[in-house]
Amino acid sequence: MPVAVALGGDPVFTLAATAPLPDGIDEILFAGFARKRSVDLVKCLTVPLEVPAESDFIIEGFVNPGEMRPEGPFGDHTGFYTPVDNYPVFHVTAITHRREAIYPATIVGVPPMEDFYIGEASVRIFLPIFKMNFPEIVDIALPAEGVFHNLVFVSIRKQYPWQAFKVMHGLWGMGQMMFSKYIIVVDDDCDVQNTSEVLFRLGANTDPQRDSTMIKNPSDSLDHAPTFANMGSHMGFDATRKLPGEGYTRGWPDLVKMDPAVKKWADQFVPQ
Repeated sequence: MPVAVALGGDPVFTLAATAPLPDGIDEILFAGFARKRSVDLVKCLTVPLEVPAESDFIIEGFVNPGEMRPEGPFGDHTGFYTPVDNYPVFHVTAITHRREAIYPATIVGVPPMEDFYIGEASVRIFLPIFKMNFPEIVDIALPAEGVFHNLVFVSIRKQYPWQAFKVMHGLWGMGQMMFSKYIIVVDDDCDVQNTSEVLFRLGANTDPQRDSTMIKNPSDSLDHAPTFANMGSHMGFDATRKLPGEGYTRGWPDLVKMDPAVKKWADQFVPQ
């Protein structure tokens, strides 16, 4: 199988390569759309592939299906040294570069590191796509402690019983969101960008047996926790207000809030 690795060039190429695009959407096409200018492609020297002409480095070669060798351990974005494991072998046939080429790289380690902020940008940019599929979604956050896939906070405008579970399962079915180990769903008045606020709702609004669900799903290959590589369990928590249709009949209490007039009076004493 011929392979060409394109490094550098327009930063939009990196965005496109890491973007959670729907199936069937070509990354190069998306890159051209994002920068409002088409991407010029050139032919490789040793493999029958085309690559962006603006790339800084091109590594050409091939992979023989089934040929594996031990790789690692590497310090990874998970914050751990990933164990030695077998991965496909890339046979290099040529390396080319432009004049004064710049090799792109990020520093990884215990989060938050550089890659966290790239991932955060992707969430903000592609939130409208999630809302197209789930109109009830208000906001999504992937906190640094979750290292992208491990922890997802979602706020929704809840309108009917069990809606939080519908959103969880829908997200688990969307591309790399399938790797999300924990999903916590809260109401639209909770700021998912504030981890403390989400954990407060998780502790206050959940009955663990009633409001949790566990599924089996593919796992990130770099996740060392599952017993078997690439296979693991995932858990969802419904931290929203409970409705009578969900069997809750006690009458859900209101959140304590300061009277607007008192807050306005107190604010005048806050240093500017």
